[in-house]
Amino acid sequence: MTSPRLNAVTCSSPAGLHRMAYHEWGDHDNPDTVLCVHGLTRTGRDFDDLARRLAKDFRVVCPDVVGRGLSDRLANPAFYGVPQYTADMVSLMARLQPSRLQWVGTSMGGLIAMAYAGSLAYARVLQAQPTPAQCFESLPDTGLRLDKLVLNDVGPHIEPVSLERIGQYVGEPVSFDDFDSAVAYVKKTAASFGPHSDSQWQQLTRYTYIEQGGKWIKHYDLGISAAFKDTTPEQAIQGEQILWQAYASIQAPILILRGQESDLLSRATLKKMLEINPRARAAEFAGVGHAPTIVAADQLDTVCGFLYA
Repeated sequence: MTSPRLNAVTCSSPAGLHRMAYHEWGDHDNPDTVLCVHGLTRTGRDFDDLARRLAKDFRVVCPDVVGRGLSDRLANPAFYGVPQYTADMVSLMARLQPSRLQWVGTSMGGLIAMAYAGSLAYARVLQAQPTPAQCFESLPDTGLRLDKLVLNDVGPHIEPVSLERIGQYVGEPVSFDDFDSAVAYVKKTAASFGPHSDSQWQQLTRYTYIEQGGKWIKHYDLGISAAFKDTTPEQAIQGEQILWQAYASIQAPILILRGQESDLLSRATLKKMLEINPRARAAEFAGVGHAPTIVAADQLDTVCGFLYA
C-alpha cells in the first residue's frame, strides 16, 4: 500500500463541532490497530514510512490533530490543548472500535497518550463502583483501551528551554515563494530531528507547508500558539502533576524513545519515568535531538520490534 485512505470523525468542543481528519493504512476491517499521533506542528503523514511497514498486519490510523493538516480549525483557539485533543481521540476510538490498540505518540502525541491513559484509569475506577447492571445494557462500547505505548521523546516533564525554543517559531507567520525555500526553513527549524537525506527533508516538508495564493505557508492554525502564551506557571505545574499520575497509571508495556541530544526529554526525566513505571523501557538514538522522526532504519526497526513483540 503506497498511500493511505482519507477519512474524518466528527468531534465536539465547547465552541461547537469540528472534523478531525485521519489517514488510514491497511485493512479497514482489521481490529488490531496502531494509532500514530504527531507532534505540535506536524501532521499524520509524518508516519508514512512506519505505516507502510505495519500496514500488512495492522490497521494503522494517523490523525491530523485539530487545527493541523486536513482537519478543521477551532472557532476559538483558546481550546487548542491536550484536554481537547484527548477528547477528540476518544471520539476517534469510539469510531474505530479496536480490539487491540497500540499507540505511537511523538512529542505532543505522547502527551495526548498520557492524558488518554489517565482517562482510562478514571474509567476503571468508575467501573469498579457498584452500579445497577441495567444502566449499561443499552450503552455501546466506547472502544477505549491501550495495549502498548510508544512515547517518542516526551514525558510528563518538559524542559523549559525546549518550550522557549518551540515558542519562538510556532506562531510565526512565515511564507515562501517556492517549495525549496520551505524545505530549507524546515531544515533549519527542525535541525534537531537529526541527519536526513534531501528526499527525506522534502517528505518532512510536503505535508507541513501548503501552497496558497502562490505562496507556501504553514499547514496549521497559528492560533495553536495561544497555549504557550496563556499558560501560567501554576497551570503548568498542575498539568505536569496530572501527567505524572496518568503515566504511573499505565498498565501496558511502554517504549520510551529519546534523542540523545534532546532538549525536551532530559535524562533525569527519563530515569524517573523508568523508575516509577516498571512496564517501561527506553531506547536512545545518537546524533538526534527532539524528536526522532522514525524514518531512519534503526528507529523504524526499534519501534516495529516493540509493536510486533
